[in-house]
Amino acid sequence: MMQKGGYLLNLIRSSSFGSLSKIGAFYASRAASSAQEACEPSAYSSGSDDECGEIDWDNLGFGIKPTDYMYVTKCTDDGLFEQGQLNRYGNIELNPSAGVLNYGQGIFEGTKAFRREDGGLFLFRPDQNAIRMQYGADRMCMPSPSIDQFVDGVKQTALANRRWIPPPGKGSLYIRPLLIGSGPILGLSPAPEYTFLVYSSPVGNYFKNGLSPLNLYIEDEFHRATRGGVGGVKSITNYAPVLKALTRAKSRGFSDVIYLDSVHKKYLEEATSCNVFVVKGNHISTPPTSGNILPGITRKTVIDIARDHGYQVEERAVPVEELLDGDEVFCTGTAVSIVPVGSITYLGKRVEYKTTGETVSRDLYSTLIGIQSGLAEDKKGWFLQIE
Repeated sequence: MMQKGGYLLNLIRSSSFGSLSKIGAFYASRAASSAQEACEPSAYSSGSDDECGEIDWDNLGFGIKPTDYMYVTKCTDDGLFEQGQLNRYGNIELNPSAGVLNYGQGIFEGTKAFRREDGGLFLFRPDQNAIRMQYGADRMCMPSPSIDQFVDGVKQTALANRRWIPPPGKGSLYIRPLLIGSGPILGLSPAPEYTFLVYSSPVGNYFKNGLSPLNLYIEDEFHRATRGGVGGVKSITNYAPVLKALTRAKSRGFSDVIYLDSVHKKYLEEATSCNVFVVKGNHISTPPTSGNILPGITRKTVIDIARDHGYQVEERAVPVEELLDGDEVFCTGTAVSIVPVGSITYLGKRVEYKTTGETVSRDLYSTLIGIQSGLAEDKKGWFLQIE
């Protein structure tokens, strides 16, 4: 188990998978055909793919807006997932003794589908989410879908809900793959059955002020993760414990919380919903993903872009004093993209950062959005065209 986990972690850190076009070609007939049938006007669909007139694309925000279909598959003792299918989006039935309800045996991912000016639909590095789910499932004693199955489920979900993908520049279709212990269990042990499902929702900016600079608070009482824990995987158990610190910070006017390490209580880890980068001159620093910190897909992408732009990027321990002494600070994540930090408050002291004019975060953001929109060449094959 440990050998497998180490292998998957190295794969997450190092893999680029070249062009995703090969994956797209592999699934073109199977995934697209079933999704196409699902989206045909019928008893299961109430209009053409382009009809979503009830949505105000200019004011999406980041909240659940039920779409048409979700993808579902299960596996039992053999550890193999059956062929998935598209169901109408809706509630699911769980036994009261399901492993996910009683013991928190569940992980999830987050990725996005985009629409370009030419009408093309694209996914952003779904293979990397698949690898990260495999690593997380191994840590949580769960079977996981193969990379091929994962990408297939994400692709089918995006195509079946294509009419909910916002127009170019208006947002994206946020796609949530979810792996849960759905089988009944009373004594503490892995569940006897697992469900992999994928649902989606059109979204705009994660933070209510859009891409305006964030006002962050460094938490000095609560911790997000500890050594040997599950901070480095996207376990559902990581999120409810931070709500106390997050709601308290928001009630005081802050956008989000930055957490420090639980041992020394001095090294930067990450924010509630995103990874953190510190800029000093031409140098960019960010904490390493050494177990406590989630290896973000956007984080990995931004590091590659920054190095291509000539910045010196270091993945190392970052003391809180260095964070407060930075020229710029910015955050990255699937939900937030790349967003600048305007200020950080720690122990009653507020420090402000550069957010206007030529900034590093703006430079990196422009490149990422350029590739996403098709205005810049996708040299690394990060975007998978699905239609």
